[in-house]
Amino acid sequence: MQNKTDKLARIISTLFVPPSFTIIVFTLFAFVFETETLKRFVTISVAFLFGFAAQIILFLIFRRKGKIVDLDATVKEERTTPFLISVGFYLIGLIILIIFKVNIISIGFWFCYISNTLVTIVINRYWKISAHAMGAAGPLGAITFAFGPIALVFSIIIFLVGWSRLHLKVHNIFQVLAGILFAFASTYLQILLVVKLFS
Repeated sequence: MQNKTDKLARIISTLFVPPSFTIIVFTLFAFVFETETLKRFVTISVAFLFGFAAQIILFLIFRRKGKIVDLDATVKEERTTPFLISVGFYLIGLIILIIFKVNIISIGFWFCYISNTLVTIVINRYWKISAHAMGAAGPLGAITFAFGPIALVFSIIIFLVGWSRLHLKVHNIFQVLAGILFAFASTYLQILLVVKLFS
């Protein structure tokens, strides 16, 4: 029987899955950076379709077929195929964002989903880095780039996500910290590079 702390950890881990941050941050970017209704619509739609809905459906399909044994995808070898399929979804989204010329920060952040996922696939062959931690820290890197150090107030969410993964015994502290540090730094620096190259 689960106690209250276990239930809280499960709720946090379920609510704050990486796709949740995708739709939240891109919706924020759409309303802050886009003045044209079409570009705003495209930004939110791409985030919802390819960064949120497709990712949730993909996970559910793999779960139903027994190719992912539990809610936490604890077996690292089971992650490779879903991650590769996700990269395909992200590539489609990137093409759409570029075609409609949405804000360069949104494009840069979306590119990070492709590059960070590919790096995660490589790391995952040898070590189970925390995808949840990455899914929270990457968006924090993006909003920190966009809005400055004030955005770091949202670090509390990263702490909660990391705590939930540790409490549920899905990851150890090193896997969580590596996910946080890698995703934050990688996302921030890649957006900076994209903005400098294409602005």
